[in-house]
Amino acid sequence: MIDINKWMKEYCDLMIKTFGSRIEIIGLQGSHGRGEAKEGSDIDVVLILDEVTIDDLEQYNQAISGMEFRDLICGFVSGIEELKSWDKADLFQFCYDTETILGSLDEIKSSIDRDDIRRAVHMGACNIYHGCIHNMVHDKSAEILSGLYKSARFVQQALYFYNTGVYIKKKKELADTMQAYDRQILEAKEFNNFAEKSQILLEW
Repeated sequence: MIDINKWMKEYCDLMIKTFGSRIEIIGLQGSHGRGEAKEGSDIDVVLILDEVTIDDLEQYNQAISGMEFRDLICGFVSGIEELKSWDKADLFQFCYDTETILGSLDEIKSSIDRDDIRRAVHMGACNIYHGCIHNMVHDKSAEILSGLYKSARFVQQALYFYNTGVYIKKKKELADTMQAYDRQILEAKEFNNFAEKSQILLEW
């Protein structure tokens, strides 16, 4: 298993060496950010600079190329003004899922209101519905279905926040707030029974 605290320290040091004072935010998302990572889990790092050019992306790629677990690094790179211009419904999930290591997302968080969160729930549900039907008819992919279930979990987080004002990162803690009907979405693991799992998601 990756020692994510040690790894993030090395990542931060490398980014400071590469981009210096241009760094606005460094953060961690996904399973490592939630403390739920398993062996082989992606490292979803966030790097926000003052701006991002093609040269910056080439520099970034070159910098991380020698890092341990390079094949697991994914995540998000952006300029700060571009990030602020995102649709607020998308920014909701981004901000609340990011564990900041350097910098702060508080300014962006404060710009997100209740209507934005409602729209995040609505847009997420619409996209899952369309994706589920398309996958059942055309792709018939268990991998895509797994991704749609993951998207549904984000919708569940957003809906719980909309109703309570509390954002729960950990799946186990979120599951404890749910009835069995919703837990079957949150806790789904096997997707070999494609038709059954697709039906459950579509009806949900």
